[in-house]
Amino acid sequence: MAIREIVKYPDPVLLTRSEEVEEIDVGLRRLVSDMVETMHAAPGVGLAANQVGVARRVAVIDLSVGKDPSQLLVLINPQILALEGAQAEEEGCLSIPGITEVVERPAVVEVEAINLDGKTFRVRGEALMARALLHEIDHLNGVVFIEHLSPLKHSLTRKKIQKLIRTGEWAAVGS
Repeated sequence: MAIREIVKYPDPVLLTRSEEVEEIDVGLRRLVSDMVETMHAAPGVGLAANQVGVARRVAVIDLSVGKDPSQLLVLINPQILALEGAQAEEEGCLSIPGITEVVERPAVVEVEAINLDGKTFRVRGEALMARALLHEIDHLNGVVFIEHLSPLKHSLTRKKIQKLIRTGEWAAVGS
């Protein structure tokens, strides 16, 4: 296992739809293991493969941030089956460190995915789990959370990030 570098916005790998996983092999298992270690070290509750520079449809979620191994969720080729309700909560991202904004998302989501054993499963998430599932699946689709902001908030957030990039401060944020 190894902690990998987390890719920062606006790296193109974050803005491109990730490729479907065709085979669960040793390389994929190593990637998942590294992603879990990276997520816990950050610390964060979710991480998509493209956040560590790998454009494959794999995400990990652990709302316990490593405190309860039974809460670890590995999602391969996840698909959203159903959405319900609405919630507006503050959201952040390991690839956009230091920036948080209130984002409106569905309150409940049902997702189908494949686990590391190659078995298809379904998970229903509510509240924070719904938000985490949707956030990570967005990543796999090349969408970052700031895309869900109003046009004004989106513009202001991008300008803030661009200023941090210009001044060289972005490289130090979250490191």
